[in-house]
Amino acid sequence: MTRRHDIPGKYLSSTGGVRAFVPDPLPPRVDITAALLRSLSDADRLIGQLAGEGRTLPNPHLLMRPFVKREAVLSSRIEGTQATLGELLAADAGAVVDRSPEDLREVANYVVALEYGIQRLDSLPLSLRLVREVHAKLLQGVRGGQVTPGQFRRTQNWIGPAGCTLQNATYVPPPPDQLMDTLSQWESFLRDLTWPPLLQIGLLHYQFEAIHPFLDGNGRVGRLLVTLFLMERRVLHAPLLYLSSFFEATRSEYYDRLRAVTEHAAGGDWLAYFLNGVARTSQDSVLRAERINGFLDQWRGRGAEGGSKVAPALVALLAENPFWTITKVAQRLHVAYTTAERAVKKLSSLGILQQVGETKRDRVFCAEEIMQILDEPPLLRG
Repeated sequence: MTRRHDIPGKYLSSTGGVRAFVPDPLPPRVDITAALLRSLSDADRLIGQLAGEGRTLPNPHLLMRPFVKREAVLSSRIEGTQATLGELLAADAGAVVDRSPEDLREVANYVVALEYGIQRLDSLPLSLRLVREVHAKLLQGVRGGQVTPGQFRRTQNWIGPAGCTLQNATYVPPPPDQLMDTLSQWESFLRDLTWPPLLQIGLLHYQFEAIHPFLDGNGRVGRLLVTLFLMERRVLHAPLLYLSSFFEATRSEYYDRLRAVTEHAAGGDWLAYFLNGVARTSQDSVLRAERINGFLDQWRGRGAEGGSKVAPALVALLAENPFWTITKVAQRLHVAYTTAERAVKKLSSLGILQQVGETKRDRVFCAEEIMQILDEPPLLRG
């Protein structure tokens, strides 16, 4: 065993004699500076504003669905999956997209895992058990026969560039025989109610990635846990905060900040970065939601002109997904195909919907102004 006094852990010999890092139990020694307190105050204020805005939105449950899918796309993109938000939403609408089914399934699984985790919070606290259950949903049916969905690893894993081996990895997490001890300590800090929630989840996220308890999916599960933690602690009442957009836009810094905690005990710098991500993402989500709702309010009124009831109902569906086929509209609104077709034509004539493709039996339409809002790069500065 080797230990440096300036890092939050120790190195042990693992498979093949490589040095594996075992993090100290949380919490670490963090210098709570005036600057860090200001960052915490800013993040608390803006996530509080996001929570408040979420309660006033006329359709929060519909509107959060494309945001959840946006989070799924960006979190998966950090891990190398190439599917885009437009492809995922179009595929959900029934369109044929030029993307591998495996990529689309991996992203769709993220949505399933998050929604499952939120539902399970009603009957099961956030815990190692729930972490395993969420992981099982995330990796169900994906490529690769060694991912062991829902099971903590029993062999040594590592992190590094594609194709690297254990011997030349950039980071080696705890050996298998140390894994459950480190996870039990992580879960113990998870149950600590004395820390400010945003600082606590920042530390928990770092530690989870340092432990790397699964053979695959650690980054995605670690980011899912942020949302689940904030909902369990009643910081948010709905999954409205999606940090993956910030992490993906600052990917190099994200990994550098995490690594600097392990290598240089730079916990304060990591927390400042994490809190900035919370603040900027909260602000970003409020602005996007307000703009989308502005369009929906305007379109609902225009769609109702002439006494139509189906066109305004179709506008409401655009909050859930900007992509629709006539068949899907008819099924969702429980109307005849010809009735749905008239509603689509009306919104198309108003410039609200644009035809963007065709299937063998139907046409695909999109509210491109909403799609543009969802596709915009994240807000990185206040």
